[in-house]
Amino acid sequence: MIQAIIDWFGSPVGLSVLFSAVKILGVFSVLMFIVAYSVWVERKVSAAIQDRCGPNRVGIFGLLQPAADAIKSFLKEDFTPAHVRKTYYWLAPAIVMIPSLLTVAIIPFGSLIGNEKMIIADLNVGVLYTFGIVSLGVYGIVLAGYAARSKYPFIGGIRSSAQLISYEIAMGMSVIPLFLIAGGLDVQQLSAGWQSLLAGTSGLNLNRLVTWQAGNGWLICYAPISFVIFLAAMFAETNRMPFDMPECEQELAGGYNVEYSSMKFALFFMGEYASMTAAAALMTTLFLGGWSLPVAGLNQPATTIWIGLIHIGIFLAKVCFILFMVIWVRWMWPRFRYDQLMDLGWRRFIPLALANIVITAVVLWAKS
Repeated sequence: MIQAIIDWFGSPVGLSVLFSAVKILGVFSVLMFIVAYSVWVERKVSAAIQDRCGPNRVGIFGLLQPAADAIKSFLKEDFTPAHVRKTYYWLAPAIVMIPSLLTVAIIPFGSLIGNEKMIIADLNVGVLYTFGIVSLGVYGIVLAGYAARSKYPFIGGIRSSAQLISYEIAMGMSVIPLFLIAGGLDVQQLSAGWQSLLAGTSGLNLNRLVTWQAGNGWLICYAPISFVIFLAAMFAETNRMPFDMPECEQELAGGYNVEYSSMKFALFFMGEYASMTAAAALMTTLFLGGWSLPVAGLNQPATTIWIGLIHIGIFLAKVCFILFMVIWVRWMWPRFRYDQLMDLGWRRFIPLALANIVITAVVLWAKS
């Protein structure tokens, strides 16, 4: 029996399953590490801005504070209020967390290591998959507000659903010019090594988009308006300041997570930071060239394991930079009023995104 298992893992199918399992475990571990230390960085950045010390008791410079917070969350009493709708109350935190984990599956976090692509699921419709999965996260927040049977959490849930609908339209339209550009310009200039990666993929494939940028330049240079719209919509989609209407403490006392404690409360915050990380990874892939750098020798497919690992490091560095920017904005910008938030989404960003699509299409048509 043991020999049969060993032989199966030695077969092509078994090796493919094994490599996929290793990639899933690696991506999940790195994601959870970034989530944990994003909280630490946020507390340090806010402390520096407000002239405080920040966490500095647990470990050197407070580096073990995330571990202490995790232990505290696990050991706290898991209290369920008697008045809540218990089934929805238990489901909501998990529903908030799961979409972020599913989204990172289609992010190309590197080029190649050996013959293995550094992406878990290389889908032809990666962008459609991303927006479909991301939109599911709001159900957890709405369920949390509904399950609480309290007006403040309920208002927070309603705000979150309206906010997501408003900005998801602009976010979806902002990426259309990227695929118009990548599909309209000459892809044949890419070397033969790139063609193997591009074979059999459609225009909505994220891996194809990254390889196009490696050969032609980052898409933020071709579509800066798309980048601005996507960045603003990312803040709204992840409920971050200045768009944190669903949980603003001054108005809603915390919003949808008021009735939660212990690990359920921690899951909401893990879901928020995991969503931030997934959005930063998607932005890196779409606009910042993914794992590529405009440096000779590093802008080609990995020929050795070390170059493949360097590509992964480049990708993670870009993701961390975007996360730092998101954290910095929270402590430097005031919160919008709710009517300003909705007006910006419907009357500014959506018309601007439509105009951006038309202008891009006309420019590409004129060049052809």
